[in-house]
Amino acid sequence: MGLAIATQLADSQFDSANIAVSTNTSASAARVAENHGWAAVAKEDSASANSLVAENADVIMVAVKPAYVVEVLGEIASVLKPGALVVSVAAGITIASMEAALPAGTAVVRTMPNTPSSIGEGMTGIVRGSSVSDSQFHAASEMFLAVGDILVVEESMIDALSTVSGSGPAYVYLFAEKLIAAAEHLGFSSEDAARLVKQTFLGASLLMSESNAEPSELRRGVTSPNGTTMQAIARFEAGGLDETFVAAVESALARAREIAAGN
Repeated sequence: MGLAIATQLADSQFDSANIAVSTNTSASAARVAENHGWAAVAKEDSASANSLVAENADVIMVAVKPAYVVEVLGEIASVLKPGALVVSVAAGITIASMEAALPAGTAVVRTMPNTPSSIGEGMTGIVRGSSVSDSQFHAASEMFLAVGDILVVEESMIDALSTVSGSGPAYVYLFAEKLIAAAEHLGFSSEDAARLVKQTFLGASLLMSESNAEPSELRRGVTSPNGTTMQAIARFEAGGLDETFVAAVESALARAREIAAGN
């Protein structure tokens, strides 16, 4: 995710010369340098790779698995320059736990982007830490506006947001996967089924994005009384789709809270 966001930033208004990356392996650092032209340091080559990248940075994006966030922050804490902004893209790690691992007064912004950020169509939830200045928060917001849209939320809502926009692409892909399988069941080849479904999802998503109509109104526009679509929708509803969606996001939220609790 960090690499995808950095790539989009470099393709927008941000200067690639100002981007530096730390990675785990020398092979991945070499790929970053070759493919993007950024300075890259591997922990495999230098145990202080994270510090080397962070020590002169105005903004540090921490894009590692949640279990390693506090460890990484501990590595860079002593080299952060005054006024540096730390931005986290890890799930379940609170601002308080990050601030505790950093010098007092360090500006911390917590974010929850999703995978469409890799093509500039992401949705990112943003939480502002107590020590973040207006200019720093503006900078963080601009970073994620460069890869899509943002929603500023209280930290109490970030886990809930992750179950909707963070996990949401997987729900869309699941529906696409099942609809492709259904099209194949009706006799379409796998290639034609995928083509039908991908374009249908793309067109419907763009229409929903560009229309002022609510999704329910757009759905009714496709659903003629006693027509074929009505029969399909009725079958979805008979299967308890509303309850399934609520149960699914509640299950995801429960797991997010477990992660935050270190379980």
